[in-house]
Amino acid sequence: MDDSLFFSEPHHAVRDMVRQFAREQVAPIASRLDADSEFLWESIPQMAELGLLGVPWPEEVGGAGFDLLSYILTIHELAKVDASHSITVSAHTTLGTSPIFYMGNEAQKRRYLPLLASGKVLGGFGLTEPGAGSDAGGTQTTAVRKGDRWILNGTKRFITHGGVGEVFVVTAVTNPGAGTRGISSFILTKDTCDLDRAKALGIGHDPSLPRIPGFRSGKKEDKLGWRSSDTRELIFEDAEVPHENLLGEEGKGFINFMKTLDAGRIGLAALSLGLAEGAFEAALQYAGVRKQFNKPIIEFQGVSFPLADMATEIEAGRFLTYHAAWLASQGRPYAKEAAMAKLYCSELAMRATIKSIQIHGGYGYTRDYPVERMMRDAKICEIGEGTSEIQRLVIARHLLKDLAD
Repeated sequence: MDDSLFFSEPHHAVRDMVRQFAREQVAPIASRLDADSEFLWESIPQMAELGLLGVPWPEEVGGAGFDLLSYILTIHELAKVDASHSITVSAHTTLGTSPIFYMGNEAQKRRYLPLLASGKVLGGFGLTEPGAGSDAGGTQTTAVRKGDRWILNGTKRFITHGGVGEVFVVTAVTNPGAGTRGISSFILTKDTCDLDRAKALGIGHDPSLPRIPGFRSGKKEDKLGWRSSDTRELIFEDAEVPHENLLGEEGKGFINFMKTLDAGRIGLAALSLGLAEGAFEAALQYAGVRKQFNKPIIEFQGVSFPLADMATEIEAGRFLTYHAAWLASQGRPYAKEAAMAKLYCSELAMRATIKSIQIHGGYGYTRDYPVERMMRDAKICEIGEGTSEIQRLVIARHLLKDLAD
């Protein structure tokens, strides 16, 4: 893809900075953190200092002051080395911070954005529930108004940063019987579950944030991939949320969260693309040095043809992803293109990582090489932020609408 189609020199500078950080700081620790299922706390201060936890937000609210394309480049480059670092940036930025940036009132923005955009604390997004995954409109968590407070009860599942985070945007039913128009969104705060570690690092906790009574994180998920990303339940047991923490208009929570997911799909497309590209680069390098029958295995069509397919598909995925990001950055409709990019790149990540393991042979099946971790990390990309089936549904609905128009 011709970089000049989408990128300027500042974009190249961001890409090179993130690439250097990923290769020099992330690559040496990624395998250990994955094996231990340990959250990547040691990288958080570095990522905050580099501005990676606030790439697209203005400097006046604590962000790095770059644009959406720079943010997508950041996710893409991190995922080439480690998907857990990439999803940490993505979930914090798109899911945890953007709803407040775009939907919050001025008081909410002043209160929370400087902490989130600077990376002082981590944010998260509470939508999925035990009975509401693909059917996000099936939310069962309730919010009942009592004076100047809302009382929340329910559980959210598979929430990135559920334990380590301190600021969350969540949905709850405020008007039973009104369907998706009865769902509202709220800002909730709590202490990180790793309070001692955060205090030692000087980042990840802000004592000025109030602890919402009745709001806590639940069990940590033991996952196949993204193992150094924190994933937990969020539990509301008569959680007392001040009315001032209502985010946006009452009854608009579902609509606003669907818009957030549209943007999140571009980020997950970039993450998936990075995984595919990282697996391809590893396979290409290995095929050039590994010898069988007295010559490098890349000289065999059984190896060179899969590499050619991977390179072609990655080029297609790169265009889909950055075209959707460009549309979003221009304020143009992008929901269909985001779904296409997410669908294609997430399935590409699985194809590419499996092919990379095959090219590595027995070595690819061991933890001595990163491609086995990449394959485990790739699978969730076909599930998170809308399954492949949901993406096809979204695309088909747009096609029907285009036909009707």
